[in-house]
Amino acid sequence: MPVIRALGLALFGLLMAAAAQAQEKMMVVPAPVVDDRRNADSETAVLAGGCFWGVQAVFQHVNGVSRAVSGYAGGSKANAVYELVGSGNTGHAESVEVTFDPRVISYGQILQIFFSVAHNPTELNRQGPDVGPQYRSAIFVTDAAQRRISEAYIAQLDKAGIFRKKIATQVNDPMPFYAAEAYHQNYATLHPTDLYIRYHDLPKIEGLKRLFPSVARAAPVLVSTVK
Repeated sequence: MPVIRALGLALFGLLMAAAAQAQEKMMVVPAPVVDDRRNADSETAVLAGGCFWGVQAVFQHVNGVSRAVSGYAGGSKANAVYELVGSGNTGHAESVEVTFDPRVISYGQILQIFFSVAHNPTELNRQGPDVGPQYRSAIFVTDAAQRRISEAYIAQLDKAGIFRKKIATQVNDPMPFYAAEAYHQNYATLHPTDLYIRYHDLPKIEGLKRLFPSVARAAPVLVSTVK
């Protein structure tokens, strides 16, 4: 038992060291040149960047965000079920619907956080250990203005050579968003000791606080109910 425990502690130490290294590699990408700040009290962004637990957790800690819901976009309602989406055959991407106040934080700023700390936009059909089209990087725009900002921003970052590889993020037309099962909501907050969360997702939250201190909030805005 002491040997097994020692091996377990060693593995845990390696995972935490890797998580710290991943956080160090995070960077603030340049703000979008093309952006707007609408005179409305609410706007919605639908973003896919690998497992929705971490993406949700990041945006739950952003000032101006009133709600961030884990769910599925890109497929039909009939197949919007975790076990089916996990097959990679339904067309869905694990996504997060972010509702925010554009008078406080713009859509472009939401995308800046998305590309800086929420995920790696150069990975195609995967994020870290999660592999499959359900983990693809994608933006599901809600209107023409969001498409214009998203496409211009990706072109801007690619032209500047911010990442070593070309951005793989897809910009998709508006598609229905389906909230995930209740047990997926607030997952990172409710399970902070889960090894996956500690290794993959907590570093994203810390990266947000370190790189975007002016917009980071200490307490997350949690999902109370889902439809």
